[in-house]
Amino acid sequence: MRLRRGRRSTRAGVATLVVLALGLGLGACTEDGDPPAPEPTRAAPPVRLLFGVWGADEEVTAYQAMVDTYNDRSEDSQVELRSWDDREDLADALRAGGKVPDVFLTSRRDLRWLVEEGLTQPVDELLDERGTEFGDNYSRDALRAFSADTRLQCMPYGVSPTVVFYNTRLVDFEKMRNRELPAPSDPDDTRWSFEEFVTAADFATRPRKKVRGVHVEPTLTGLAPFVESGGGSVFNDETDPTSTAFSSDGSREALTRALELLRNPQLTLTDSQLQRATPQEWFERGRLAMMTGDRSLVPQLRQVPGLQFDVMPIPTLGSYATVGDITGLCLSKAAASTAEGADFLVHATSTEAVARVVRAGYLVPANLEVAYSDVFNQPSRLPAHASVFTDSIRALRVPPLLSTWDELETAVRDDIRSLVTSAPALDLEAVTEQIDLDSQRVLDPDFEEPTESPSPTDEESEESEE
Repeated sequence: MRLRRGRRSTRAGVATLVVLALGLGLGACTEDGDPPAPEPTRAAPPVRLLFGVWGADEEVTAYQAMVDTYNDRSEDSQVELRSWDDREDLADALRAGGKVPDVFLTSRRDLRWLVEEGLTQPVDELLDERGTEFGDNYSRDALRAFSADTRLQCMPYGVSPTVVFYNTRLVDFEKMRNRELPAPSDPDDTRWSFEEFVTAADFATRPRKKVRGVHVEPTLTGLAPFVESGGGSVFNDETDPTSTAFSSDGSREALTRALELLRNPQLTLTDSQLQRATPQEWFERGRLAMMTGDRSLVPQLRQVPGLQFDVMPIPTLGSYATVGDITGLCLSKAAASTAEGADFLVHATSTEAVARVVRAGYLVPANLEVAYSDVFNQPSRLPAHASVFTDSIRALRVPPLLSTWDELETAVRDDIRSLVTSAPALDLEAVTEQIDLDSQRVLDPDFEEPTESPSPTDEESEESEE
């Protein structure tokens, strides 16, 4: 089946009739009365579109196969694939003024900037005209995540929640239950409490073999699910934040509980270990029992000889919550052809095309038909409970749209790291207040640096001078 639109044929037909009519009119003026032969119509060359993505080699290969299928079927446009190593590389290229691909993959964290710079155009009406079924195949949260100014700015493509990866030889829930330790009650029970999480870390830690129980990245996004699950909030406003909310009572209470584990030097990776290898490398060596991560880790972990692993959701400190990245496919405002770009967007987000990319193992698709199929779950391959990824989407806490994500994470990085690594004592009140203060410098346009109050010594000196 060739991809051609009826309206293009209609316009060609109208043009042909006009040519014939002119020819007949001119023919009446010739001396012999014979109309001149009409000039043959020439087919317009196909529109050239650029499709921008990022990912590992295997994932890019899957994208290329999807593009090749489209090119084989389309007579009106041809698509060229261009890839970057990761989201940061593509975002940096766009921010540096590079060419915006006609259709391109983006992270939601870059959506606000793209809209503010006028680099994209809304896709809702374009896709609706082409029969895209939003309600049946996409969750409201995914559609809402890529909406701004009451329009769908990009089509949701991937939803990758943060989960817990664990080594099934080190974290053996059956053995834990036999020892009457807190553990999930059933092999297929994919919910667990923070108490069970702590117990699993302690159970798996083996000092003689230098095996550590758990590692959670000491970053804003690393701690965010524990803050949210424990009744706190990462930001002071869900829509237009001017600060983080780490110093709020709810966030401090959640951090107090979580940090009892994450600051435990007996159960977590030491600074010395982290200098020698990454948490993923320790996990692959069988020297780390649990770590947080997303679906993109799966293909590489599958290639490690002898590694047996599975996934569990983020443990609950009070409510079921996690965070993660959401990606979408956007249409450039300066696309070579809006119509042809929208046609390719329909193809790229179709069940057939998404399934082709999902088979590479990196993507948790926003397309629900694919997400709940064996194409994604891959039941004959690790992890055994791949449904944890799709189940965790329901617990995903979608952050506010920000244009300064990278700047924010840089501003609070050292303070958040000190929550997990500073020793021996932690002044939680002071550190969380500093985190919020540093975030205000990025988020609050009306921020003014606080004036330092004079110290008691200064006040006494002034009084003595008087």
